[in-house]
Amino acid sequence: MTDDHDGVDHDDADGGREPRREAFSHDPLGHAEVRGGMTVAELVEQYGRAGIGAESVHEAADVLAEMLGSEDCTVFLSLAGAMVPTGMRRVVADLIRDDHVDALVTTGANLTHDSIEAIGGKHHHGETHQEGKSLREHDEQLRDEEVDRIYNVYLPQEHFAEFEAHLREEVFASLAERDDAVSIAELCRELGRANAEVNERDGVEEGPGVAAAAYEHDVPIYCPAVQDSVLGLQAWMYSQTSNLTLDALADMTPLTDLAFDADEAGCLLVGGGVPKNFTLQTMLVTPRAYDYAVQITMDPEATGGLSGATLEEARSWGKLETDARNASVYGDATVFLPLLLAAARERVES
Repeated sequence: MTDDHDGVDHDDADGGREPRREAFSHDPLGHAEVRGGMTVAELVEQYGRAGIGAESVHEAADVLAEMLGSEDCTVFLSLAGAMVPTGMRRVVADLIRDDHVDALVTTGANLTHDSIEAIGGKHHHGETHQEGKSLREHDEQLRDEEVDRIYNVYLPQEHFAEFEAHLREEVFASLAERDDAVSIAELCRELGRANAEVNERDGVEEGPGVAAAAYEHDVPIYCPAVQDSVLGLQAWMYSQTSNLTLDALADMTPLTDLAFDADEAGCLLVGGGVPKNFTLQTMLVTPRAYDYAVQITMDPEATGGLSGATLEEARSWGKLETDARNASVYGDATVFLPLLLAAARERVES
């Protein structure tokens, strides 16, 4: 006997009581297998058998692979946080060089540190504190020794002086000769050109980096908060004694046109802040929205800040299509960006 009305239970064939489950679907978890010699894609595939964060990583890699593998998808990469100084520079540059990025939105800080390495400077492994010293004493000592700290990364301050000279001699001078204002994307393009030329001319062992890769592959770089960086600070100082003028609104038209003309659009959001919002808000002035979106963040959504805002929230604004494929990974981007890209690229490029 069965109960076909609104009751919770009904009899099964054996006469037992079986609960009526509308939200539940039969999809049992497996158990991930790890073995020597696995590729990254194989490992991430095993993550899909598990739950919690492992399943999120699997889903994000799947969305990312579909996005990067689509010939019709225009890909926007948003890069916030200290990604370049902490060792992700080559990961991003290679992604651009291999034609997986159509536009980069990033911070002036990442471009600053990218340029420092392009012209011969280096970041160094450091410590967050020293045994026998308080945190304050440790950083006071670093200040006395003219070393800047980014968590556990050190940067000698003389590299900033070299960067400032590079800007004045190789980047700003030609831009100041123009009669009109310069867009920030044009500044970034000129920076990429100069980085590539100096890197080759001086035989720098480290590669020319992110801005140079974008310049060489005609990928625009948008830096909506360039003032919030040494790059922006130096541009302002140079403008005080020259004709250099930056137009903060000039990038809006080409960026919007790129989104408007896309057959499909996807975004990879690394970190939050201004780059994330600038990338997502682009779709507010187009008749479309993102078809794919993957984000890596450590920020919680409950604070109401955009850095931790879910992609589902972005859908409510019309920044994602209602049927968009999207996934979020909560964790350190220096861990998860290479992992996701390795898994996705293995699938796309094999």
